[in-house]
Amino acid sequence: MSASVPAIRSVTARGLVVPIARPVKTAFSTIDAAPMVLIDVATDQGVTGRSYIFAYAKLTVKPLVHLIEEIGRELVGKPVAPFDLMKAMDAKFRLLGWQGLVGMAVSGLDMAYWDALGQIAGRPLAELLGGAPRPIKAYDSYGVVDPIADERALRRSLEQGFRGIKIKGGDGDAANDERVVKGVRALLGPDIALMIDFNQSLDPAEAGRRIARLAPYDLHWIEEPVPQENLSGHAKVRETSPTPIQAGENWWFPRGFAEAIAAGASDFIMPDLMKCGGVTGWLQVAAQAEAANIPMSSHLFAEASAHMLAVTPSAHWLEFLDFARVILAHPAEIIDGTVTARGPGLGLEWNEAAVATYLVS
Repeated sequence: MSASVPAIRSVTARGLVVPIARPVKTAFSTIDAAPMVLIDVATDQGVTGRSYIFAYAKLTVKPLVHLIEEIGRELVGKPVAPFDLMKAMDAKFRLLGWQGLVGMAVSGLDMAYWDALGQIAGRPLAELLGGAPRPIKAYDSYGVVDPIADERALRRSLEQGFRGIKIKGGDGDAANDERVVKGVRALLGPDIALMIDFNQSLDPAEAGRRIARLAPYDLHWIEEPVPQENLSGHAKVRETSPTPIQAGENWWFPRGFAEAIAAGASDFIMPDLMKCGGVTGWLQVAAQAEAANIPMSSHLFAEASAHMLAVTPSAHWLEFLDFARVILAHPAEIIDGTVTARGPGLGLEWNEAAVATYLVS
């Protein structure tokens, strides 16, 4: 192997449950802490690539750690060549399929490979991919809110310069959704983008009724109104919706996006780096979005997403939901409502004291 091509020396995964400043209530449950897995891919050039993934539930933390380290044992000695490694993973898991935990593990590893390559080059990932870090317009992402009880928090978001706010819906009836949206719109004023996320909680008929009821409040998008796998349902809702439909955080790898785009499932798309195939998968999805003229936003992972949106032709919004702040030495910063990517690589460095505090034994 050429001395200029790094090889994988080891893969380490650590599970954490991290406190978050603002619990996120959805139509189904409340996220009051962030189950996470940190991934470290050490190379033979003395550089360690880092990434993290969000496990969604505490019960998946340990299985993800085990899965990543088992995959990692087979990667030792292989060149850090993300496209080749993704092709190998596709072949390895083709019969099993890689939605779910396998897909999360593969995507997380891919992000760590690219971080290592950026560090070795001494450049932010956005530069390595042919672009440059730049301020990316961000929206502040909330769970279910109450316009009165959460007024102070919402005003704080405006003071930070956010030009967009997302809230959750679907936890009550249509009248409750309208009450909340009406109150938040009055608080924000007409010039702030307001999005609502139903987290797949409605059927197409009910989604159509609620969207029509909320139309007077000038929503920027309606997110995941129906179950993510129901592409025809999304397309049906989109046909009659006066508000753009947003989806994609739960579509898996570039093939999933190709199917959704072909079905006409949404006006906008928002890949999740942990589900679309990491950096490698994102690049392919971004090419699809550009070809279809679809605005593309991010889901979670603000630090890495700022790099990817900087090289995405149809870049739209960056979601800011700061789950990782506690365990990062240099958390993402909001400046005038924007996030700018930092390097080298993804710009991730662990706060090891915090990691030790929240480690899952």
